[in-house]
Amino acid sequence: MSDSTHQNTTVLAVDDSPIMHEMVKRALDDCYRVLATDNAVDALSIIYHEQVDVLLLDVSMPGIDGLEMCRTVRNLPQFQNLPIIMLTARDGHFDKVQGRLAGATEYLTKPFNAEQLREAIAKCLPSGQSVES
Repeated sequence: MSDSTHQNTTVLAVDDSPIMHEMVKRALDDCYRVLATDNAVDALSIIYHEQVDVLLLDVSMPGIDGLEMCRTVRNLPQFQNLPIIMLTARDGHFDKVQGRLAGATEYLTKPFNAEQLREAIAKCLPSGQSVES
């Protein structure tokens, strides 16, 4: 994959951990535009005002958790097809089912490596995606 393959693709990471923000940015900065926020309210504001192509959601967050955020986004008609990848330390079968029921496209268990994250995102994007305004 060349560095500019998805340079116009924006990934929004929603996680209450600044360390996770750093890990995601390090993993994706060379291939994607990465935005990060630590709560669901700001995340909703960002997806309304920015062209976000993939949403990374931590399941466990204070206030509105990732599953609730995922359901909320799925209930908004303009975001029904937005790829959502749940990032979580919970790796039980039940947790994955909950993620799918909430509308998650993919489910990635922490700790993950940069390659796993890039693969999960690539799987969610249409091949040869062109950015539309």
